[in-house]
Parts: sequence; structure tokens; C-alpha cells
Amino acid sequence: MGNLLRSLRLLGDESRLRMLRLLIREELSVAELQEILGMGQSRISMALSQLKTAELVEVRKVGQKSLYRFTGDETVVEILRQSAKELPEAASDDEALRLILKKRKDKMRAYFDELAGRFGRHYVPGRSWKGVAEMLLKLLPPMVIADLGAGEGTLSLLLAQRAERVIAVDNSEKMVEYGTEAARKSGVGNIEYRVGDLEELPVASGSVDLALFSQSLHHALHPQDAVKEAWRILKPGGRVMILDLQKHGFEEARELYADVWLGFSEVELLGFLKKARFRHPELGVVHREEELPHFETVLATGQK
Repeated sequence: MGNLLRSLRLLGDESRLRMLRLLIREELSVAELQEILGMGQSRISMALSQLKTAELVEVRKVGQKSLYRFTGDETVVEILRQSAKELPEAASDDEALRLILKKRKDKMRAYFDELAGRFGRHYVPGRSWKGVAEMLLKLLPPMVIADLGAGEGTLSLLLAQRAERVIAVDNSEKMVEYGTEAARKSGVGNIEYRVGDLEELPVASGSVDLALFSQSLHHALHPQDAVKEAWRILKPGGRVMILDLQKHGFEEARELYADVWLGFSEVELLGFLKKARFRHPELGVVHREEELPHFETVLATGQK
């Protein structure tokens, strides 16, 4: 009863009523309340202190700014709703609040306007390609996926979150052992690692929905044959995706990364897809590295 009486006494002041009506709808700083209500800082700060003591508002620190929000009960909420009919400033307060919120949005928009053209080249907290990949994977329907040239199986583990089943193929027994153990430790049971060559895949014909070459095709002795093998193992309507380096002149890659081919031109990749009888081919450069030797990544897709 004591708290209720104290609250009612505080609500007997018109300026505190106006503040609470605003704080029900939005967290606001002292400066924003000043702008809306046209009152001095000391008056507003004193009123907020009284309301905080009565547990009608609480304060939240955001950096160096303090934001106040309403924390009263439904009885107080109903009183505030009714008060709008009797407060002559209610309509102007509501309009001023809309303007304050518009200023907030304009400030954010101005920040991104300033970054336009530079945004992708600057660090943004929380933004990562892995995060984007995780998000996009949620859009995929469950399917059987062949990760061709899977290596340690990092991509396979990622795909397994959504896939019905992942068949990870690599010609290195050590890589297959490592990937199998990594899947076991992660508790992932829908990945099967197989030792095999890209040009003679240990996968049944017409058994997968999606065949992936992720930076692996340039390790094939005969890339055209590897793409034909992808066509063979796909179900009708299945898709192939080739993510590989655009043709480059960095000869050291042969020794550093055991690359057989120094990437492929889009014309070459298109030829591989067409000769393997893939329909609706699509190609394009999807990434350019800023550091030397400025590798470019090209994505090529086709449908069986």
C-alpha cells in the first residue's frame, strides 16, 4: 500500500506524468526528455530520481549514455493511459517523441551512408563468412551432398548440420582418417568419409543431390573427367558447384599448395560443364583477395 500511495503522489505532478507516458513507449536519455518536454536538465533529473526511488523507472547504461525506461505495474499504466485525455501537451509530446526516434534512425543511416563504397573493406564486429555460411545453410533443404576433395572435412562438417547425408571424398588416407575422427568427436553421424580419386569417385551413380568441388578441382590431373564424374553421381535435377581459383600466374602455387592447375578461366569452366552435359551453367567471380598475388575465386554451377 505504501508503494502505491507514493506512486499516486508522484503521479499527481503533470511533468512526471508526461515523462512516464513517454518512457512507457521508449527508453530515453535525459537530453532526449529535455528536447521533448522543453524542461531544464536539473528538473528532469530530479523527477527521474524520484521515479526511480518509487520503482517506476530504471536506468540502463549504454556506453556513456544513461537510458531510462518505465518499470511500473498495470495500475500505473492504466492511469497513464487515462491521463492522455487530460494532458494538453500529450499530442505534442507524442509528436516530439516521433521526431526523436526519427533522429536516431537518421543518425544510423548517416553512419552507413558515410561507409557506402567502403563498408565491405572495413571490419564489422560479428560479421564473418562462416556466420553467413551458417545462416545460408539453414535455407537448404535436407539433401545428399558429395564433398569432392574434402580434405580435413571442415566444409563437410558444416554441411552436415543441414544435410540428410554427406559423402566426403579425398585421395589422402590421412585426411580421411582425420576427418572421420573429427566427425566422431563432434558427434556427427551423417558424414561418411571415403578414400577415392576425383576422376573415379567411390560413389554410386545417380545417388547425390549436390556435388561440390571446393578449391579441389585444380588438384585433379584431368579436371574435365572429374566434372564428368560429378555428373554421373548426381540424381536427375541435381546440381554441381565448383568453387575454384580464377586462372592466375602464381607459379609458386605448384610447390606451395601442390596445385596441378593454376586455376581456371571462366571459359574453361564453362567448357567443362557443357562437355559433361550440365544444363543452365552460371559462372562469376565471387571474391578478390587484396594481398598479393591477388587470387580471385570463381563460382560455377550447373544442373543435371
